Amino acid sequence: MRPSPSPDASREAPRGTGRKLVSVAAISAALLAVTTSTVAAAQTPDARSTTVAAEATPPAPAAAPAERLIVGYKSAAAEATSDKAADADAAAKGRKAGEDLDFRRRLGTGAALVDLGAEPTKADVADAIAQYRADPQVAYVVPDRLNKPQADPNDTEYAKQWDLFEATAGMRVPGAWTTSTGSGVTVAVIDTGYVAHSDVAANIVGGYDFISDPAVSVDGDGRDSNPADPGDWYATDECGAGTGSSGSSWHGTHVAGTIAAVTGNGKGIAGIAYHAKISPLRVLGKCGGYDSDIIDAITWASGGTVSGVPANSNVAKVVNMSLGGPGACTSATQSAINAAVNRGTTVVVAAGNDNDNASQYSPASCSNVITVAATGRTGSRASYSNYGSVVDIAAPGGEMSTGTANGILSTLNSGTKTPSTESYAYYQGTSMATPHIVGLVALMKSAAPALTPAQIETAVKANARALPGTCSGGCGAGLADAARTVQAVAAGGGSTGGTTFTSAGSVAIPDAGSAVESPITVGGRGGNAPAALKVGVDITHTYRGDLVIDLVAPDGSTYRLKSSSSSDSADDVSATYTVDASSEAADGTWKLRVQDVAAQDTGTINSWKLTF
Repeated sequence: MRPSPSPDASREAPRGTGRKLVSVAAISAALLAVTTSTVAAAQTPDARSTTVAAEATPPAPAAAPAERLIVGYKSAAAEATSDKAADADAAAKGRKAGEDLDFRRRLGTGAALVDLGAEPTKADVADAIAQYRADPQVAYVVPDRLNKPQADPNDTEYAKQWDLFEATAGMRVPGAWTTSTGSGVTVAVIDTGYVAHSDVAANIVGGYDFISDPAVSVDGDGRDSNPADPGDWYATDECGAGTGSSGSSWHGTHVAGTIAAVTGNGKGIAGIAYHAKISPLRVLGKCGGYDSDIIDAITWASGGTVSGVPANSNVAKVVNMSLGGPGACTSATQSAINAAVNRGTTVVVAAGNDNDNASQYSPASCSNVITVAATGRTGSRASYSNYGSVVDIAAPGGEMSTGTANGILSTLNSGTKTPSTESYAYYQGTSMATPHIVGLVALMKSAAPALTPAQIETAVKANARALPGTCSGGCGAGLADAARTVQAVAAGGGSTGGTTFTSAGSVAIPDAGSAVESPITVGGRGGNAPAALKVGVDITHTYRGDLVIDLVAPDGSTYRLKSSSSSDSADDVSATYTVDASSEAADGTWKLRVQDVAAQDTGTINSWKLTF
């Protein structure tokens, strides 16, 4: 096997070569700290094989048809405030549906409770819901579900998974499980591969080893159909001067456990989307992994064709990339991501772990991805987490400087170099935050399969809650809320809701010139704009780091969407920003203001949109 790449070749290669090696030092820094003590004793071989055979959990019993509906009317509708109007509307819709609908009472939120009559069938319920959904004055209609006390999963380490359930800064995952557990969704984990673990094994499907360089793969060959992780350890300075040494991380297995560890099997941890399937794609080995291998893995995971690699029979609906390195997103990587998204696959990436602006790192700075920052147990941005305008959302990533148990617990292996016995361990990093969002996306796609990647990103942001703590630099829309997000997309039948206003015509952006503006006139909304106003931007430009982008409200107030950056050399801006515009009147003329502040490149505002 040839020697490992030199530091210069692996970390400072020209951006256009496609030969960037995502350094394993950066991956290790992403973890920041790895506890050497395991949380639970590994299973014996015999006990493990017995457990795996019995791991499949029985399907939940089918819910009885709803007997009542909760109907939210838009604020301008008479039914929103008049009980008499709501009663008349229920009767009229009942006649159309052939059902006996009856307004019962007004809820504290202003929604109407509507009775469906005696012993409605599922078809009766569907007919009634269809009548309400067809009414433009109805904001939402959902079944009035009968709730029962819920037992926690019986997984022995579940109590240590604060990131899933704690009120302060957990992601409120248990509240989503009544709606979705991820069934029918395949997730591609593009990482170090997978080392056998009985708490994940039942949810592993076929993957691929995309590492083409045997010196990186350290498994004796190049690409093959076996994504098993042989270990990514390296000796002192083997990966370049000053890189030190590291034991094997088993990073991909830790990520996989967070997403889809088997749940309710009386051992270990609970996965977020525990009925989803994991397809491990190996791209990181000794000292990291090349852009070219990662690009092929993105392509293949999403159903694209890669020369010399068999067709993928486990096409992923969502891709996890808990990896990265310095430098802006290249056109080569962006092209692969765009193609994957166009095929319907959502791409979720780590913001990075350098306490720096994420726009300086890839794939965090790529467009068409969901970029994830990390929070600690108190809900503040983790001290290591990257930040900035390219961050879309935050999720628990752990902060072990305040205690090992404040990290993220997941599946691992006890081997320091090569695989040994299975174990569990706490890690921290945006590498750990990213699979939380990937698990959420799997729950969403299972609940509403028609959702597009754009709709998924919008829904994740729109249903986030404010960070319980602080975030200097910007952590996107806030802390992801699994229960609220999954319930919203399920209730909407796949729609993320909202009214969208789009610009008319394109506007040229002069090189190093004055700011230009593109207007959108909003009317008929009334009241103030939302606290999570979505601003979708489509700009063509040959060096997007030159651009400063602002949203201008009808009263002239400005909201900075993007600052200039001399190191952001990628093309184009295709992104959705979230703005707290709750102090602004909704109606009036909004403007997108764009200025090129440096010489030699030009561009065009193709279009932009506001979603209320």
